[in-house]
Amino acid sequence: MPENNTETVQQSPVVTASESSWRCVQAGDKAGWLALMADDIVIEDPIGEAVTNPDGNGIRGKDAVAAFFDANIGPNQLTVTREATFPSSSPTEIAYILVLRTRFPNGFTATVRGVFTYKVNDAGLITNLRGFWNMDAMQFAQEGDGN
Repeated sequence: MPENNTETVQQSPVVTASESSWRCVQAGDKAGWLALMADDIVIEDPIGEAVTNPDGNGIRGKDAVAAFFDANIGPNQLTVTREATFPSSSPTEIAYILVLRTRFPNGFTATVRGVFTYKVNDAGLITNLRGFWNMDAMQFAQEGDGN
């Protein structure tokens, strides 16, 4: 099924920011990733209390986001696969169905599929990144067992 209004979506500031975010995460580019964020960035990945969002209120501000990167992205190999795009009528907000696969240094992998939303400010910097998924949906495997 084709993505909705691809030409408009491709020109949107939020698409540019979100796709750049995925490239930086997959490349382990912390400086590049942080450069895409507004100073008042809030990341809820996932929304609600979880290992990556202990108090359920999100990771707030660039310093906290830098620590989030160091703990959850930097030591691991992440792959982001986009399954679907849902543009809004605003060029500053979008939702995707993404599959995130994390390969940990010990060879274990964790894969989760969810809805992820992005919002940017007028400068095109990410102000909000929200993930609709939970730990019950995460699939774990040991590398070499077919997953």
